[in-house]
Amino acid sequence: DEVRSLAEKGFRQVTLLGQNVNSYQDREATFAELILKVADTPGIERVRFTSPHPKDFPESLLEAIANHPCICKHVHLPLQAGSDRILDLMNRTYTRKEYLELVEKIRCRIPEVALTTDIIVGFPTETEVDVGETAEVIEQVGFDNAFIFKYSERKGTIAARKYADDVPPDTKKDRIVRLLDLQRRISLGKNSEKIGKKVTVLIEGEADKRPDYQIGKSNGGTTVIFPATPFGPGSLVSIDII
Repeated sequence: DEVRSLAEKGFRQVTLLGQNVNSYQDREATFAELILKVADTPGIERVRFTSPHPKDFPESLLEAIANHPCICKHVHLPLQAGSDRILDLMNRTYTRKEYLELVEKIRCRIPEVALTTDIIVGFPTETEVDVGETAEVIEQVGFDNAFIFKYSERKGTIAARKYADDVPPDTKKDRIVRLLDLQRRISLGKNSEKIGKKVTVLIEGEADKRPDYQIGKSNGGTTVIFPATPFGPGSLVSIDII
């Protein structure tokens, strides 16, 4: 009902947002069934979802993403760390090997998929070996983009109760800079591959820092800035990437 109301007001894209959003279930309705119903809503042209948990990616969800034209071919798949030891401390319930196997499964089923992730640097007891293993996974997967954060203790969390925040701030800063530099290099390569190609962009509005330009997102979630068109926000336009 909410999505129908949004579509009637002219919205063209919706994002299903939740913690472990893909674990959603309402009686017999699964997340895959929910996202298909949303994508079938007249007037809705793009559907995204975030943030899923790697533990719950059934074949039915992959089928929905692969086959429905309105579900974006973009999966935000939080990694958090590439070290099995740190993943266990975080209670992430998957191993590095299982994560990489899921990535392979997703790419096999949705070859054009854009993969993005979340990473935490400086979790308690993290060593240079641990952060090196995270860098290896970033390199191996080749994410389109990654949101990399420094660990900060939050009162009331299990981590705050069980572990001392023992990684020095300067060490966290150094590690996050190294991982960001690595991801920027990978993202540049991914973006460079799009030069000379046409990309369908959903217009979001005028570009803040460039007069007479508009800004929008590709199906895979990449930001595109382009000379202003006659079309307004919510319009889908084909853009030549130069």
